[in-house]
Amino acid sequence: MGGRQSRSFSKEELSEVSLSQGRRSAGRDDHPGLSSAVERIRKQSTMHFGYTTLSLAMRGLDEVPVELWELRELEKLNLSMNCLCSLPPALGGLDNLVVLNLWGNNLSSLPPEIGLLKKLRVLFAYRNRLSEVPEELGSCTRLEVLSLANNQITALPGTLAAMRNLTKLNLSHNRMAHIPTCVYGMKGLVFLHLACNRLEVIADQIQDLVNLKILIVEGNYIHTLPKTLCFLDSLELLNVDFNDLQSVPVEMYLLSRLRKLACHPLDKGLHIVHNPLLKPIQEVLQGGLTALYNYLKPT
Repeated sequence: MGGRQSRSFSKEELSEVSLSQGRRSAGRDDHPGLSSAVERIRKQSTMHFGYTTLSLAMRGLDEVPVELWELRELEKLNLSMNCLCSLPPALGGLDNLVVLNLWGNNLSSLPPEIGLLKKLRVLFAYRNRLSEVPEELGSCTRLEVLSLANNQITALPGTLAAMRNLTKLNLSHNRMAHIPTCVYGMKGLVFLHLACNRLEVIADQIQDLVNLKILIVEGNYIHTLPKTLCFLDSLELLNVDFNDLQSVPVEMYLLSRLRKLACHPLDKGLHIVHNPLLKPIQEVLQGGLTALYNYLKPT
């Protein structure tokens, strides 16, 4: 049902189809060599779960073959685990892309033309060298999953607030001192991963993310949690491990879907170890989450 499997695409084949790597063709009829190279790459694409898919992952590429940009029918493109330092404006011509996988490269930026990918629903750009994100990415309003983890990002452009369909956002292992304001505008977020940044506070606007079920902010410098966080009654996993918390909001008992103190990273519940919690909170927690809630509830 998933369609035929694509065979290995060797460096030799990539070299063959990249005969015109340094130039662009005005028309295929004038450049039969380019036309045949395009067709050789096209033959490597497959139908996978109903999507026209091409994978050039793990090929040692430091440039993308120019012929690739002719394949406008592509819906899923995997360029992960290569040596790419940049992508050309021609990326914007692949306007049927639904999934774009760029993780594990050396990208220092994304081209503004990425905003032309209006059908894009999934973008993986983690484990690169990104220090910023183009504001044009905010035009990809159909995005549902965005991972920018393990980069060098300090902020996000405000235009990303337009991503109202985004459900999963991973910004972990970056250099953010504040949660970008645009994140609070992403009303559809269910999963928000901000671990291992430089966060000191969570703004009161966190209450705007009414659909949030998973919030991970471990490994930061957060010293207090806003009481508005406790109004997120859909929250099932809250990870604040390895921060600077000395206390918790009195209203935390309102988070009724945090059913236990969790230890395993994938467990739902409240993760709150390795914080300098003051007495009596520290002692009360020894009795579990129920004991904490009973302590916090007004009499």
